Amino acid sequence: MNPRSTGRTPEPTPANAAHPDTTDAAASAIPRLEVVDLRVAFGGLTALDDVSFDVRPGEVVALIGPNGAGKTTVFNAVCGLVRRQGEVRIDGAPAPRRTSGLTARGVSRTLQGLGLFHGLTVRENVLLPVAGRRDADARVAAQLQGLGLEAVADRPAAALAYPDRKRVALARALVAEPRLLLLDEPAGGLGADDISGLGGIVRRVADAGCAVLLVEHHVDFVMGLADRIVVLDFGRVIARGTPDEVRNDPRVEEAYLGVKATA
Repeated sequence: MNPRSTGRTPEPTPANAAHPDTTDAAASAIPRLEVVDLRVAFGGLTALDDVSFDVRPGEVVALIGPNGAGKTTVFNAVCGLVRRQGEVRIDGAPAPRRTSGLTARGVSRTLQGLGLFHGLTVRENVLLPVAGRRDADARVAAQLQGLGLEAVADRPAAALAYPDRKRVALARALVAEPRLLLLDEPAGGLGADDISGLGGIVRRVADAGCAVLLVEHHVDFVMGLADRIVVLDFGRVIARGTPDEVRNDPRVEEAYLGVKATA
């Protein structure tokens, strides 16, 4: 749960990070993402069972839990990478069953392994999701400037330090101007200054109207950033609520520390 120091990243302001909502995000009647009774099984192993939550425009919701709790499986189910049962809705309509339909529905995702093309430059990596659009160059330039990547834009992604590559991956997700952003362990491998900068970026993306769902092991980072938290253990939701509510829930302490709460 303690940040690991690997470098420093300036705290930039992302440009054109998301489509702003014209209505009060907190009062939106339709969640940007709604998961209802989600179940995923691999053969005889049930990875997720009866998982339900939502994420509204302008909100940051975090999925936390011990290793193997099912957090990334939730992301994969939402994105159509695994066969799912139950309902997954985006802006009130069924989510695509294939990943190819996500961009058109305003969904972007980062990966634990970053997924960058190391032989391409930073600029080329960020360009990929919007290649062919008339405004592609302007979008890419805005993200490079907003995330402090202009100085390395023409360097191969493989030549960058890990914190910089994390920012490239985030820029690539934001360049499509998503309405729903899925962040899979965005703070992993970052030092304290990088994590602080990341928190500022994510908060501003949400404030622009984007709904953000993140999976993260850095609990301190989550507690300071998320509006609501959903806690998974063995594929089931064991707690949900504000950071303070989750922090004080004895079931969460038991899941993380194996210490059963006393009556």
